[in-house]
Amino acid sequence: MPAAFFGHGSPMNAIEHNRYTDAWSSFGELTVKPKAVLVISAHWFVNITAITAMRAPRTIHDFYGFPRELFDVSYPAPGDPAIAQRVVDLVEPTYVGLDEDSWGIDHGTWSVLVHMFPNADVPVLQLSINSELPFEYHFGLGVKLHDLRREGVLILGSGNIVHNLRLIDWTKQGQGTDWAHRFDDDVRSIMTSDPSSLAKVGDHRDYKLAVPTPDHFLPLAYLAGLSAAAASPMKTAIDGYEMGSLSMTSYELAAS
Repeated sequence: MPAAFFGHGSPMNAIEHNRYTDAWSSFGELTVKPKAVLVISAHWFVNITAITAMRAPRTIHDFYGFPRELFDVSYPAPGDPAIAQRVVDLVEPTYVGLDEDSWGIDHGTWSVLVHMFPNADVPVLQLSINSELPFEYHFGLGVKLHDLRREGVLILGSGNIVHNLRLIDWTKQGQGTDWAHRFDDDVRSIMTSDPSSLAKVGDHRDYKLAVPTPDHFLPLAYLAGLSAAAASPMKTAIDGYEMGSLSMTSYELAAS
């Protein structure tokens, strides 16, 4: 069964090489080529649960103010409507809509996959994050998606455990604040021992600073669900901080 992975790239990581992109590249090189990649990206945060079901998803440049070079990035991976339908069937009675023409591959996905699978020769699907439903719903979907791994699909969560853009400090390159370290460290303790208890970090003293909005944190709920279903904790693939208020910690659930 393929591995599962959690990480997130800022748009610039798509065209840069650093310790994070090296870790994603190494993961791709060492992993058996999957049948497809299913991505839960922080950047498809909408009021419905849906999955991309088009044969040729478009590359979405969902940002502004970045260099032209980023807008020229194309990630022409195919989609897979049959796997999209399989996800719909697998999670019943939970509703998942088939999106045949709306979304595509956003930067939370392609900024990581250009390093993992640079040839864009693995089908890619995205599952939206339903903004109206609680943590338990997303964790439960992760549990249900475990069978998809048995069928050869790699599942990738794209987000940040600490993601507070309002508190970015441009002087803290490669550094994190005390509260960012505390929250990230405590989440790591859970993810590497008992991912089924991840929900309790909602009571953490630094939660509101680390998670001012849930979009970047919720992809981790899916990985926690997968990890719980596999009865196997995750391991840290790489950790680090940027600009004080961003965590770049990535996790890997080993293949089996």
